[in-house]
Amino acid sequence: MFQHLETLPADPILGLNQTFLKDDNPDKINLSVGVYQNAQGQTPIFTAVKKAEQELIDAQLTKTYAPQAGDPTFLNQVSRLLIGDTLVDELGDRLEAVMTPGGCGALRMGAELLVSTGFKGKVWVSDPTWANHFPLLQSAGLSLTTYRYYDEATNGVNFEAMMEDISNIPEGDIVLLHGCCHNPTGADISSEQWDQVISVLQERNLVPFIDVAYQGFGEGLDEDAYGVRTAVSKLPEVLVANSCSKNFGMYRERTGVIMVVTENGRQTQAAKSHIMSAARRCYSMSPYHGAGVVGHLLNSPQLTAEWKSELNKVRERMNRLRVGLAEGLNAAQSRINFDFVSRSNGMFCYLGIPQADVLTLRSEYGIYLLESTRINVAGLSEDNLPVIVERVTEVLTR
Repeated sequence: MFQHLETLPADPILGLNQTFLKDDNPDKINLSVGVYQNAQGQTPIFTAVKKAEQELIDAQLTKTYAPQAGDPTFLNQVSRLLIGDTLVDELGDRLEAVMTPGGCGALRMGAELLVSTGFKGKVWVSDPTWANHFPLLQSAGLSLTTYRYYDEATNGVNFEAMMEDISNIPEGDIVLLHGCCHNPTGADISSEQWDQVISVLQERNLVPFIDVAYQGFGEGLDEDAYGVRTAVSKLPEVLVANSCSKNFGMYRERTGVIMVVTENGRQTQAAKSHIMSAARRCYSMSPYHGAGVVGHLLNSPQLTAEWKSELNKVRERMNRLRVGLAEGLNAAQSRINFDFVSRSNGMFCYLGIPQADVLTLRSEYGIYLLESTRINVAGLSEDNLPVIVERVTEVLTR
């Protein structure tokens, strides 16, 4: 049966990480991996998360299944964290949420829901977008195409082009938007630009599918939720895929949620039933542990305050590193103005150097970044920053 199978190429991101691990350069630096790292190169557990986890384990009396839609405390608390208490109460039964295996599961369940409606249009994603958006959504049977987003000449959002493209999308199509901290570029639209985008979606009867993977990593928990909150307050239909991997550090626990807003409670309940039917076909029940921990944490004012303080420190550290990289490179060379790096948000940004230089950094110095020039800002540290500045400058000025 399997004798005709050929080995598939490795995932471009995960495969590069495997190459890094095999590199015997003692001074190698990994700027490609998509997880938060502290100054020691570790991905730590939030102290508040650790406390919530222990309290949850101590109180547990069973390992039976949670409800198929998910743990009610988690679903309520994470919805309020993203959408806000006022809007959750105002939306009432127009809003429902279903627990999923990570943000990937949320995206896939959103795709399955769209397919179940008989949707035959296109899903429009930013150019560029997270590499896994295409396989996750296309394998469910959706057709994807792109709208212009990033301008390599300015290393920022080409908002005029983005608006032109969205204004010409056929009515009824889906527009996938990054809620904050755009992956891979780190270039976000402003609150005012969100207002303009949502106005066009409203005028053209377009449905937003908003991917939120980094709430709290950009400007703050509430600030990063602006686009989602504006969308659900003004539009009749919205899909939101939300991940707890980054802002709660729950990577391996696969903790996510798909949220759906429709015109009325009946439609929302019908949509929820189709999501759960798709989940039953795909994986039956979502893992509980990560969601249980997050729900328990957010249900405790003391643990929530401690977690928010830790999250603020993570964001501030990445911002310091981002500014340090931009200032260091600008001081060391004049070929490229790296101010755009300091303006980026979240864990990623483009470095904007020639692809040949990316390969040289990898082969000669063991500095690994994606060929798109995407770097993980959290892969920087106070120790390796001077080395990276020196090596990038050396390659750029040859």
